[in-house]
Amino acid sequence: MELMERHIKVLKQVILNQPVGIIKLSQILNMPEHKIRYSLRLLEQEGIIEASPSGARATKDTKKILSHLKDVLDDLERKSTRIRKEIEEIEKLEL
Repeated sequence: MELMERHIKVLKQVILNQPVGIIKLSQILNMPEHKIRYSLRLLEQEGIIEASPSGARATKDTKKILSHLKDVLDDLERKSTRIRKEIEEIEKLEL
């Protein structure tokens, strides 16, 4: 989850500052360049951003992909709640 959070922070700054390069993102986010580079590579592989001569920028599919990601997170939250309830029921059992 921490890695996903970092990717989202990088994406937000790409959208706010596009086109933007690794060095500028590193300064804005106060993160090492290698971490920015990794996040940008992953975001590009997923089609969320694209490289341009002047830096990274969001793609036309960014909003659609973010909507899908929110759906995935909602599903994870529902599953997590169910698992927590199961654990609480187990804890009530006599062991």
